[in-house]
Amino acid sequence: MPSSDYSLRAHAIESLTVIKRPDVPLRVVVRNTAAVVLPLGIGLAMGYPQIGLGVAAGALDTMFSDQPGPYRQRLRQLLLASLAAGLAALVGFLIGGHLLPILIATAACGFFGGMLVVFGVDTARVGMTSMILLVITASTPTSLHEALGGAALIFGGGLLLTVFSLAAWPLQRYWPERQALANVYAGLAVLARQQAHDDTDVPALTEAMTTLQQTLLGRHRAHGRAMEAFGVLLELAERIRLELTAMTELHADPTTHAMFRDDAARVLAAIADALKQGESPEQASHALRTLRASEQALFGSDGPAGGLAAHIHALAGQLAAAVRNADWAGSRGELRASAAETHLPKALRSGSTWATLRANLTPRSVAFRHAVRMAVCLSAALWISRLLQLPHGYWLPMTAAIVLRPDFAATFNFGLLRVLGTVLGLVLTTVLLHITPNEPWAHLVLMTLLCMAFRYLATAHYGFAVAALTGTVVILLSFEGVNSGAAVSDRVINTALGCGMALLAYVAWPTWERGRARAALAVMLDAYASYLRALAQPGQAGAQRDTRTAARTARTNAQASIDRMRTEPATPPELLALGRALFTNGNRLARTAMTLEALLDDLATLPAQDEINRFIGYAADALQTIATALREQRAMATLPELRAMQRTLVSRMHGAEDHATRELLVRISDRLVDNIDTLAHVTNRNRQELAGAMDPSAA
Repeated sequence: MPSSDYSLRAHAIESLTVIKRPDVPLRVVVRNTAAVVLPLGIGLAMGYPQIGLGVAAGALDTMFSDQPGPYRQRLRQLLLASLAAGLAALVGFLIGGHLLPILIATAACGFFGGMLVVFGVDTARVGMTSMILLVITASTPTSLHEALGGAALIFGGGLLLTVFSLAAWPLQRYWPERQALANVYAGLAVLARQQAHDDTDVPALTEAMTTLQQTLLGRHRAHGRAMEAFGVLLELAERIRLELTAMTELHADPTTHAMFRDDAARVLAAIADALKQGESPEQASHALRTLRASEQALFGSDGPAGGLAAHIHALAGQLAAAVRNADWAGSRGELRASAAETHLPKALRSGSTWATLRANLTPRSVAFRHAVRMAVCLSAALWISRLLQLPHGYWLPMTAAIVLRPDFAATFNFGLLRVLGTVLGLVLTTVLLHITPNEPWAHLVLMTLLCMAFRYLATAHYGFAVAALTGTVVILLSFEGVNSGAAVSDRVINTALGCGMALLAYVAWPTWERGRARAALAVMLDAYASYLRALAQPGQAGAQRDTRTAARTARTNAQASIDRMRTEPATPPELLALGRALFTNGNRLARTAMTLEALLDDLATLPAQDEINRFIGYAADALQTIATALREQRAMATLPELRAMQRTLVSRMHGAEDHATRELLVRISDRLVDNIDTLAHVTNRNRQELAGAMDPSAA
């Protein structure tokens, strides 16, 4: 069977059977559910169920804008989602009864909502919210006075959710920042306990560190003395990772090595606990004293010796600084820091909103294609629902808006799980309503449980979450007099049609990842080359930090591209093999570069320092050449004679007094040459195969 068909089938089976660990905190589940259920309960108790329904609907539609992150960022996302929901509802209420105007409105909303994917997932949710509310309210057109009232209630539901989400801000001002740091330091503790690492796992290029960078350095970050301490802890986390990596590469004195890694792991775990609890790191201080005592007993206090001792001294100093700053970062201590706040890396800076949109207004842009597909699909779905006079027909365009994604894999996955989840929800809701007393308060309790399940399971298994959502919406509509049995069956029919239209819209004008994968891989290699160039410039710690951050982002994007390509139909096996080979060998090169960065201070004591920097610069040039050949799909230009340069460099090192550092440099330089030669070989080997396998029109 074709490998692409097998991959798609395997992806479908994986989507149906794999349940991830839920990552939604219980407090988020409770406050989101409360924002939906409390207004409805109060409305029922006071005899104004319609008001309660409006507020509950607004909270339900904006629920997923309540995402982790700094409070300022969360406030912005929730306010945008609430405003978009209110405005879309107003337009739907006013012009929903006129076919041509509402079709124009859905096309415009679909296009501009689809374009929001260029600003990330959180902002894209705002566009989806507006589309959903537009098509739902368009099914019940009303007068201007009632439209304003209904839109205000929906906007109020979003504001209520915002209040619940931000209620702890005055009491836990830096809680998101502390949690992001705690996750990274807990990961460092795990890393420290590992004596060897898989080359495919690059500890400096992880999702947790990317999240931490965005939380501490993003455009919505907080300011003040506490943030200075957080910034220092961020930089120390990077340095600790590098030292742990360099210690692994030494292969020296396994007993001492293992002992200090265990001691370091205890310190790091205690720092993570202190950050999570917002308390003084007393346990970390105790663990640090134990580590310092071992360091003193083995190496004395004369400062760094060579090899493993130098890295242990450096690691101990970094851990001491981390403990000190963790105390300053606590909510009960005086918040001060020993260094200025780090600057936002270029890779994370946000450019002009309008400039970003203008740059994507081209058919070559993934966002533009998605926006056009969304505009056409949303309007067509609404038109068909009106033409066929489908009961509860707004579920058809609503499903299309939810399912249609910028890539094939996500569209296929969401469509499949939404249909099956809706059918499961039909069975679940029928059974639950049958065994539940036919009383409004009993139904409200049942809706509360289903709403909590929906919010909790959304990231664990979308199909189960949709089943819970089906029951939630059906019971919500029953308070408005909609028959629950009819509502569920209508939802199944419209959901199936909406999913089919979304998938058809994607296939009609696809943006296959196979046409973009080379570019993503080339960007990754470019980022690694920039990182190496920064290492070749002594005293450029800021540039090294920024390029390391950019490399992390590029690696994450390349991995996502390969994952999407794997599930697309008709993906050439040669291209998939190339992507995996380049990604794996790129990880090995990144580990080599990290070890070089950790060795920079030691290398400064060796002779031929200029030759060392020049060699690293030539390696960066070679990597840049490979990236260019990959991007332009042409024969590779002549690479520098890295192997000869490496042999010359090794010969210059024979007189070095620091034998441990010299031997490590010999191994690392040899591995750097091997990494780059392997990348060049993989790229050249696949060029001819891919040229014959790829259809240029597919991109």
